[in-house]
Amino acid sequence: MTALSHDELIDWIRLARTPGVGPKTFRNLITRFGAASEAIFRAAELSGKIPAPAVAEKEFAAAQKAGLTYLPYSDPRTPQPLAALDDPPPLLLVKGNPDVLTAPLIAIVGARNATLNGRKFAKMLAADLAKAGYGVISGMARGIDGAAHEGALTQGLTVAVLAGGTDVIYPPEHDGLYRRIAESGAVVSEMPPGTEPQAALFPRRNRIISGVSCGVVVVEATPRSGSLITARFAADQGRDVFAVPGSPLDPRCQGPNGLIRDGAVLIQSADDIITHLPPIRVLAPKFSSAPTASSQHTDNIDENTGLTLRRKIETALGTSSAAVDELVRQCQVSAAVLAPVLLELELDGRLEQLPGNRVALIGTV
Repeated sequence: MTALSHDELIDWIRLARTPGVGPKTFRNLITRFGAASEAIFRAAELSGKIPAPAVAEKEFAAAQKAGLTYLPYSDPRTPQPLAALDDPPPLLLVKGNPDVLTAPLIAIVGARNATLNGRKFAKMLAADLAKAGYGVISGMARGIDGAAHEGALTQGLTVAVLAGGTDVIYPPEHDGLYRRIAESGAVVSEMPPGTEPQAALFPRRNRIISGVSCGVVVVEATPRSGSLITARFAADQGRDVFAVPGSPLDPRCQGPNGLIRDGAVLIQSADDIITHLPPIRVLAPKFSSAPTASSQHTDNIDENTGLTLRRKIETALGTSSAAVDELVRQCQVSAAVLAPVLLELELDGRLEQLPGNRVALIGTV
């Protein structure tokens, strides 16, 4: 699928900022009507107040001034596992290089008031994963998140997902960390520029962290921690959940210990994660060279290639559902190439999205 024109992007911004139109409703409207300009008429029936084009243009200008890139979920650079969710962010605003989002990413999350050993382990784990070719994604919060970003920066790239606007640095003391992440990786959010972080926005951020990742690692977390929300999102989305065990006497270890009891993979090193996941291609350092196959646009895919891939997908699905990641492996194509073909099948009424990042042909189980 090609990138949106400016006018199409303005329509997407208007629809995404319409009161009462959340991410899931947005996706349903686009799937039903195709173009945001058509969906806006339907949205008018759901909400009496649709932002005027001038309001969307003002947001676009603010994003440009802040150096942000809009990434609709229809863009080939949006990771297919994220785009395939029931409630994908209609628009991601990216500070840095959007192409890094197509890298294999591991999420590392945990307590803000982490122990010294917890922060040390998170930093070491992130550095080892980055050295092995994975990017590390987290929420740039104090404690475990910040340590994970710091560790990844020593060996490779990292991605930060914010609850507020991409241009709003939170917490303020992570100003330097924010700038280093943006220089070599990416900082992203689905909120408009200038949005201050609020409690209700953190779960939305957490679903993006898990949705982009191959798996989520919880280092330290109390039983009511937001990190456990991220782990639950990961399980619901069909991602692997990893947890670092700790002392039963420390409340910050009750979260990961409970995850392990409930089936999460116990880990004590990066090797425990790497051996559990399918092999990956090693990343080019900092993504500074030419784009890899996973980050290439699909504009130059000819019609015959698209038809061949469509037949492969229909054959691979057969009479059962399959994980999108498994389709990538079986069809031997990147997620970016697979995404528009899946969308085409869905729009044609041939395919449906299922929980756990799975898809199925209509009429199969």
